[in-house]
Formats: sequence, structure tokens, C-alpha cells
Amino acid sequence: MPVEYLSADQEARYGRFATEPSPGELEQFFRLDTKALGLARVKRRPATRLGWAVQWGTVRMLGTFLTEDPTAVPAAAVRFVAEQLGIANEHFAEYGTRAQTAYEHAWEIRDEYGYRDFAAGEAELRGFLAARVWSSLEGPRALFDRAVVWLVNNRVLLPGITTLVRMVAAVRQEENDRLHAVLYEAVLSDLRTGMVRLLEVPERKRISELERLRLGPMRVSGKAMELALERAREVHGLGAGAVDVGRVPAARMTGLARYGLSSKAPTLKKLEVTRQTATLLAAVRHLESATVDDALDLLHALMATKLLAKAERMGNDAKLKALPQLRKAAKKVAAAVDVLMTTPPATEAGEVVSVADAWSAIEAVVPREQLAAALATIAAVVPDGDAEWRAELVARYGTVRGFIRLLVEVIDFGAVEAGAPVVKALKQLPDLIGRKKVGAEEVSTELVTGSWRRLVFAGPNLPHGLVDKAAYSFCVLEHLHRSLRRRDVFATGGDRWGDPRAKLLAGEKWRAAEPRVLTALGLESEPAGHLAELASALHAAYVQVAAGLPGNSALQVVGGKESSSSAVRSWKIAYRVPGAALWARSRTGGHSCRRCAILDDVSGRAQPAHADAIGDHSGGSTADEQPRA
Repeated sequence: MPVEYLSADQEARYGRFATEPSPGELEQFFRLDTKALGLARVKRRPATRLGWAVQWGTVRMLGTFLTEDPTAVPAAAVRFVAEQLGIANEHFAEYGTRAQTAYEHAWEIRDEYGYRDFAAGEAELRGFLAARVWSSLEGPRALFDRAVVWLVNNRVLLPGITTLVRMVAAVRQEENDRLHAVLYEAVLSDLRTGMVRLLEVPERKRISELERLRLGPMRVSGKAMELALERAREVHGLGAGAVDVGRVPAARMTGLARYGLSSKAPTLKKLEVTRQTATLLAAVRHLESATVDDALDLLHALMATKLLAKAERMGNDAKLKALPQLRKAAKKVAAAVDVLMTTPPATEAGEVVSVADAWSAIEAVVPREQLAAALATIAAVVPDGDAEWRAELVARYGTVRGFIRLLVEVIDFGAVEAGAPVVKALKQLPDLIGRKKVGAEEVSTELVTGSWRRLVFAGPNLPHGLVDKAAYSFCVLEHLHRSLRRRDVFATGGDRWGDPRAKLLAGEKWRAAEPRVLTALGLESEPAGHLAELASALHAAYVQVAAGLPGNSALQVVGGKESSSSAVRSWKIAYRVPGAALWARSRTGGHSCRRCAILDDVSGRAQPAHADAIGDHSGGSTADEQPRA
């Protein structure tokens, strides 16, 4: 079978050194522990001592022995090992003189450190790969790298590259077929028929029904909101959301949906029936949440830009336009009031100033007719403080009235305790707006606060005991808008606007998924062993650091925060704490880990140099490692 899905880089570094090891890799894989030092030093010749130690580091890093060409090792690795043994690295060239020596050393290392042949670990690797395929969206290249990492970490010697390529491809195909079959069996025939019809192009149309349903709202308007909600209702009407897909990981459903929604109808028609059904089911279920999210995105845009904010802006614009008239009228009234304020209540002779005398004084400054006109202007320009906004709201009531009923019917809103009154008021709103008169006792008064109280209960020409339906509708929608943004209210069928807690596995769903999830993560069901491993690695790192301090000239212990920080920074450059210890430290942080925190670490295992995305763990004994200087 060709290895065509592998990259050239993957092929080049499989079971061999493609590049010089980094300083970190040398520390991780070629730092000799006490046992390795003891086994190497009993060899008779410098070449065999150095060769054995290099073979030990090679299998830890590559997962295989270089028995055919044992000297095909980067010079940096040879020098690093030679320094630890106190041997000149030139002796390494003599290691390949006797071919059998490399094989004998490989057998010894395999027996001493418990390395297994591929056949002994093949079943375990298959189980690991199957769990990864079932629970993740990793492609064949990533799975191949995962397989190599697993083999190295579990001390299983690498097979030939073709063998591993075939296994990865076969396991991936088997699990994908199994996934498609599970979803196919969960779909009833009527739903399957309805979903297949989505691939048809209606008469006089240019796109299929599925492609039409993919298209979200293009404009921000009340009519567009109605169309968005109708689209959501149409998708929900297919019934895909009623199918039980609890056995299938959400990531796999997302991957199938992405493929289904990005492919053309003719491509989907050509798929094998089980894969086609699984793909369409995932695509339609994704559309169920996407259409709800699209509708609420549009509601957010309407509220933020077209309705409440615009009504307030237009009210302010009207005030600005009337400002010149208001200024002139106010000057005249101010002049009249100034005269009135400065006129004494009585003359010098003690006679009380009459109203006629006061008016005579005022008319000398502002004629009575002009003053009356100024007062009329002020009354017209400065009415009830919320009149302009109320007028704009009433003018825009038609925008929201058309979709309020649809909003409540199509979207199933849920809420936490803080948002429950908003959902209750929203569900009552369709009944209220359908009536001519709404009493104050029928509305949710706890929501009508601040300026809304005047708008809802104290409108002009509003009979006592009734409320302004338009203002109350906007009041409820504003509370809905604010609560959705805070997630106090959420759409049960939504994703972006949905309940974040709904995505957590719990109860029966978690118990069903637990075995494969833990296998894919390489974790036990109880965290005690995992935490003990982390604690041991952390303790070993501290012991190792303490033992190496006396001979480390790059570190100076000085007083003061700033100088200590500087010294530690210089030490970090010259002295590397093992990656496993740093990893453990970052995971523990001095706190007790919960199971969910452990499961959140999808791949907290170290990798060989072959892959670049998993963690850092040498796999050797570190508790009694040689102190470093």
C-alpha cells in the first residue's frame, strides 16, 4: 500500500534522525540516568561504552534501534553522551567495526528496559487509534504521528513504515464505517427520504433545497427577521433533531456537518447510502442550531442598530433641529422673567406694584405678543421628556410586531434564575399584542423600570390602568437582548446563543463515552495514579535541580527580588528543568485536580522528535538521575 498520505517530512524522520536534536531533546532523551550509566560503564572498550549509551538514547527518541547503521547519529548527540561518560567522541567511529555488537546492545537494552516488538503491542495500538478516530477529527497524518508517539511512550519498537501506514488507514476506515452505520440505523425511513429530497433542485430553481437552507439572512430588517425565523422553523420541521445521536461524539458530528454543508448536492448524491445518510443528518442537525443562531444574530443587530438605538437617535435629532427656535424663544422668556425678578414689590412711597405695572415693565422689554409666541414655541419644542422616543417606538412597532409571535413559537428559550422573568414575559407577549387593550396587571411590572415606566404606564391619551403595548413590547425585547448577551437567557437549540452547560457530558452520556474517551487520552478512570505520576516527576525535578546547584556556575543566589529574578533568568538559559516536570507543575499548580481538569488535557503525553504537538516526557527513570552541573 503506498504511503501517499504521509508528508515528505514524515517519511524522512520515521525511525531516523532527519535533523540535529535540539538542546531540549538531548536533555530529554540522551541524558543518562543512574541505571544507564551503570550499564554503559561495564563495557570494556570506550567505543562500546559510547555506542551502547547512544543506542539507549536513540531508541528513546526514535522508537527503534539503528542496528543496520549504528553510527548514523547526529554528532551533537554523540558529543552530549560522550561528555557524560568522560569519553572522547572520536571513539564512536569504531563502534560499527563489529556489526554484531550493535544487535547485542539492542537486545540488552530491550530486555533491561522492557521494550516490546510491534506484534506484542499491535492490539493496544489499534484500540488507541480506534478511540482517537471515534472521538476526534484528526486526519491520517496526525493519526500516524499519534501512533508513533504512542509506540515510543509505551516502549513498543517501530514496525516498517508501510505496516504502520496500513494500520492507520485501516483503523480509520473501519471506525468511519462504524460511525456511518450507527447514524444510519438511528434514522427512520421517512426522515431519510425527506433529507434526500433536499438534494433535489426544484423546478425553475438554480440551487438545491439544501443549498437554499444554507443561506442565512442578508439584510437587517423586520421582514428579514421573519424570513430567518421561517427558515429555522422549516429546518426544525424535518425532524433531524429528534434523532438520538448520543453515542456519537460532538466533534464527529461537526466534521460530518462541515463536509455536508460545504459539498455540492451532486457530490452528496454519489455517496454510499450509509455515509450519505450520516452526512445529511449531521448537516441538517447543524442547520437547526445555525438557523436559530442566525435569527438571534439578526435580532441583536436589529436591537442594537435599527430599533431602540435608532429611535433614541432620531428623537435627539429632532431636538437638535428645533434648537435654534428654542434658543430665540428662551431669550425672550428669560428677558421677561429677568424684568419680573428685578421689579421691587413696592414703590418708594410704599405702594404695592400692581400686575398692570409689572406687565408694563415687561412689555417695555418684550412685547406681550412676542412673549406669547415664545411660550408657544417652548411648549411645542419641549413637550414630555420621552415623547419623541415614544413616537419613534410607536412608528417602529410594526417592525417587531410581525416577528414576535414567530420568535416565541420557533425558538425554545431557556434561562437561569436571573433570566426567568424575561422568558416568562416573552412567552406572554404574543397574546398581549393581539389584543386592543392590555391592563397594567397583565404585564411583568418587575421588568418595567427606569424610563420604561413612563413609556409603558404614562403615555399621552392612555386610559388609566392600561399600558402602551408598543412600549411594553420594546421593553421586553430590550431585556431579552441584554439577557441573551449575558447568557441569562439562551436558545435551547442554539450554539452561539445556546446554553454552554448543555455541551458538557454528564450522567448516562458520560458513562457511555467514558471508556473510549479515556483510551483516546491515555488516562485511567481514577486520577490518583495520574496525579502520583505528576507528583513523582515534579519531585524528581526538584531533587535533580537541588543536586546540580553546587556545580552550576551559571546560577548565583543573591538578595533582593530584582537581582534574584535576573539570576534565575540566566540560570534557565544554562540549566533546563525536564519538560515533564514543567508540564506537571503547570498541571498541578498546587491545587487538587478534578477529573474534568485531567480530561481537558487531550494529549498530556510526551512525544518523540517525530511529532510536534503532544507534550514532553522522557520515559526513563529520573528519580536517581546523574546530578548536572
